[in-house]
Amino acid sequence: MDTQIKIPDPPKPKVLLWADVSYNDMEEIEKTHCVDDLERVLGRVFRIDIPEPRRGILLELYVQTVLFCRRSSFSREQTSALLSIVKSMHQANTETSLNNMEECFEYCSELLLCHSIRRPPFSVNLFTFQEMNQVLTYIRNTYIRHYNLYKYIFTPRVRLNLSLSYHGVPEDDVTTKAPTPPEGEKESATQPEEPSPAETQEPQRTEPIKTPPDSKAALRAIIQQAVGEEGMRVSRQMERRLKEATEKLNNALTSLQLQPQGKK
Repeated sequence: MDTQIKIPDPPKPKVLLWADVSYNDMEEIEKTHCVDDLERVLGRVFRIDIPEPRRGILLELYVQTVLFCRRSSFSREQTSALLSIVKSMHQANTETSLNNMEECFEYCSELLLCHSIRRPPFSVNLFTFQEMNQVLTYIRNTYIRHYNLYKYIFTPRVRLNLSLSYHGVPEDDVTTKAPTPPEGEKESATQPEEPSPAETQEPQRTEPIKTPPDSKAALRAIIQQAVGEEGMRVSRQMERRLKEATEKLNNALTSLQLQPQGKK
């Protein structure tokens, strides 16, 4: 039976124009200048009904995205699409408790490409190449930089419930029993023979039964030591994978920013 926890595949990228934020919603967002009113409008638009502090963190994510769009002078269509892109990336991140940072950033890049190339009905050209790089830089410096915090707050913890069983080791404490004589000795015990003169002169000496050490406690100590070493090894392996994923992400961003603008 396969009990390995697998990272779910990210959804396929698609055009998200007016997917979550309609044209009327964008008109209301543009008329709102107070942060508290903006949080109220975005909470209604995205139907955010979760307890604190997750509700406040998610609203802060959307509010900062709207403020970024205003600073960049994005249109209503661009703001609506970017809000849906951020929402989709956050959902892909919180679908699993395992590390999928590289997959989330790749999914976000593909979503931006769907909104930067004119190829209907698969993609539309809402963002230019410079605007796409600007959005990628913003997402890297905000969401991706705090990726682990979003993962910790919005996903359940994974706990390891380890149960070991060994063949030949009794579950109860080891008890010492006197050895059972063979069948031949049993028959002789039922019909005792006459003692020899040597046996009548000197009584037979019986050595005391030695109690073996507590093998169950020793086995428990060995198991605890092995589990501790394995946990440290897995922890170092996860840290190494996270470092490699971060380096790949930085290299992908660098290569994407250095690519020349294609001809339109």
